[in-house]
Amino acid sequence: MYDVLTSRYGFSCPSHGETHVALSSFRLIEQLPGAAHPAVYHVRFACACGDEHDGLVSHDDLDWAPLGLAAGEFLNLMTSRIEPVSLELADLAAARIGAGEWPWSFFCYPEEQPRAVFPSSFSLLAAGDDQVGLAVRCPHCSRLSLNLVSREHVDVPFHNDREVGVVEHVFHDDALETLEAFRSELWSASFDARRLTLE
Repeated sequence: MYDVLTSRYGFSCPSHGETHVALSSFRLIEQLPGAAHPAVYHVRFACACGDEHDGLVSHDDLDWAPLGLAAGEFLNLMTSRIEPVSLELADLAAARIGAGEWPWSFFCYPEEQPRAVFPSSFSLLAAGDDQVGLAVRCPHCSRLSLNLVSREHVDVPFHNDREVGVVEHVFHDDALETLEAFRSELWSASFDARRLTLE
């Protein structure tokens, strides 16, 4: 499902048969009711064919696969042996997290501070040319915040923007029921730049 080398998710497309998209191409992420371990997420994504399609993503593919924990094997030309990539990438990710650097982060407006997060906390995404509007449910306070970030901030683990745009508004639980209301708020001029330094 997730390809570590290209940082893309594989889905089926009615027009092209198969397509590969980055996380910033997702438009909707919602956990399906039922089993929580493993959780399954319904996603809507913008496809290269020009349409939006629906797909399913497991919790492991959404949150853990981008860290390279299931990267597979490679031929080590120095030793002529097949060796696992996942061990090295897992050690690297653990070292960075241990040093206080988180793979993804956002600014929680109700708490007025940056927070560490996984993509499973993203609710809605709206992409522009080089930026992505991101509705995130905070894992600490369970409230929604809207951030404006770079595509790399979403697509590349451990690439955290130094500043993000933040909508200064506390959203109610039903705020994301209409996608158009989210998009109009997202592209309004109500963003305020905030520092995204995790301590």
